[in-house]
Amino acid sequence: MKATFSLFFFLAFLQNSFAQDLPHQMTEQETILWKNYVAPVNPLFTDPPVSPVRGIAEWEELQGLIITWTSFQSILRQVVDYAQEEGEVFIICNDSNSVRTYLQAGGVPLDNVNFLITSFNSIWVRDYGPWTAYTNDIDTLSIIDWIYNRPRPLDDASPVFFANYISSPIYQTTAPPYDLIHTGGNLMVDGHGTAFSSKLILNENQTKTEAQIDEIMNKYLGINRYIKMNTLPYDVIHHIDMHIKLLDEETLLVGQYPAGVADGPQIEANLQYVLDNFQTCFGKPYKVIRIPMPPENGQYPPQGDYRTYTNSIIINKTVIVPTYELLYDTTALRIYREAMPGYNIVGVNSNAIIPSLGAIHCIVKEVGVFDPVWISHSKMEPVVKTPVSIPIQAVIKTKSGISSASVLWTSDTTTGFNSEPMQFISGDTAIGYIPAQPDSTVIFYYLSASSNSGKTVAKPLVAPDGFYKFVVENSVTNSEDDFHPEVFYLSQNYPNPFNPATTIKYSIPASSFIQLKVYDVLGNEISTLINEEKSSGNHEVTFDAAGLPSGIYFYTIEAGLFTESKKMILLK
Repeated sequence: MKATFSLFFFLAFLQNSFAQDLPHQMTEQETILWKNYVAPVNPLFTDPPVSPVRGIAEWEELQGLIITWTSFQSILRQVVDYAQEEGEVFIICNDSNSVRTYLQAGGVPLDNVNFLITSFNSIWVRDYGPWTAYTNDIDTLSIIDWIYNRPRPLDDASPVFFANYISSPIYQTTAPPYDLIHTGGNLMVDGHGTAFSSKLILNENQTKTEAQIDEIMNKYLGINRYIKMNTLPYDVIHHIDMHIKLLDEETLLVGQYPAGVADGPQIEANLQYVLDNFQTCFGKPYKVIRIPMPPENGQYPPQGDYRTYTNSIIINKTVIVPTYELLYDTTALRIYREAMPGYNIVGVNSNAIIPSLGAIHCIVKEVGVFDPVWISHSKMEPVVKTPVSIPIQAVIKTKSGISSASVLWTSDTTTGFNSEPMQFISGDTAIGYIPAQPDSTVIFYYLSASSNSGKTVAKPLVAPDGFYKFVVENSVTNSEDDFHPEVFYLSQNYPNPFNPATTIKYSIPASSFIQLKVYDVLGNEISTLINEEKSSGNHEVTFDAAGLPSGIYFYTIEAGLFTESKKMILLK
């Protein structure tokens, strides 16, 4: 793209850009250039899509990843090696021969590697690269592009180049009234119309109201609920992928610092804001998984580098995680494996790149498939109380139509899965039934759908290696004390609303150190109900709110890596 400064100055800038490894943040020279930078307008691409669109989530089926081949080539080579096993790798580069040679020297196959010969300014393709969206949820794959928040015109041109490369329509937010400055590292979407960003999006578009920004995101990316969090004090670039990540529609992976350290207090405040005010696209509380933010030589930002494990990429059945130091990496990779069973969790040492304020997620951009089979399903609750058959429901869509859909389930994964057909009951909504089960049975299940075009996709994508599970509870004769749950579970308090006391029940599958605390709406700790080792089983505790004012309160349980919060109302 081009700018309004002089041609001489512009060419000098481009030459300088190729001569250095541009960091994630603006350089001093770029800060000056940005004051007069104007993105060009191509009237062919500036109108929003006519049909409603749906921006895809990272865990959906992908045809591959885009990277830009410049600095940090050892890291890029490892990313290419892992990614080419899961799909196509599109490499933006100046010279394909040198890239081929370097990849082959590292033993990387080239079967799924595509070379896109074009110019560029930097490695940070997450921020300037194309975003995939589908018209009418699953129809035409379209490319969405905005004004890159850096004066790097060659980077900013890459979405148009890529759209032409794959012959997809492109829609750009570059002309009034839909002009929008944005950056990919500051956007996280769930594939169901919810998006998360830091308030950087507001700060960089001060000529627009928040409502106008929301309208643009709705028209171009199908966002109907745009959640914006306060920026962090020490995160220089204010990109949320440095400290938080959606693992699926219902699970937030959140970076955690020691109490009171670095950006920890603001991250916790932002998380509490989300939990207090929003639920998942399925109307349930978000599940929160904590992952430590590792120090550098014992130091956290601003003294140490902004090391983060949330800056990972999900590409089909593999998750590529930045790593730094074995002492901390072991824990981080274990958390990923426990949170995402069935996925291939791999690490790439990112010590070389993290001083530039980015890691793995920052240097890749996912691309959706041309013919998606989209399965939207809210996971069953950890404990399902029913003596009869168990309904499993989902919305299933594809352009060519669904030829068949099934619920696959078992109570013993070593013996394989049983298949139950799903029937469409209304539009794209299908339902299947798992037969009634004995009390305390653990059920493992997943969904599968096939399109008329011959494609079969599972939910979760890694099934049957990964699956969902729940416990059936249907007997009133069994004592709760004799029931040993298979999963952690925090019940809704009862009664709710309450005055002045209420009961909170929870289940733990193995002896664990339990903390159960109550907080007010500002995040202040009100009471510690439990702070001790508890044995496996079902437990309950009473919260007496005598002396507290009416209002909304939250109770949070922590048991090892399991954390969950629920809302309760004191009504006097």
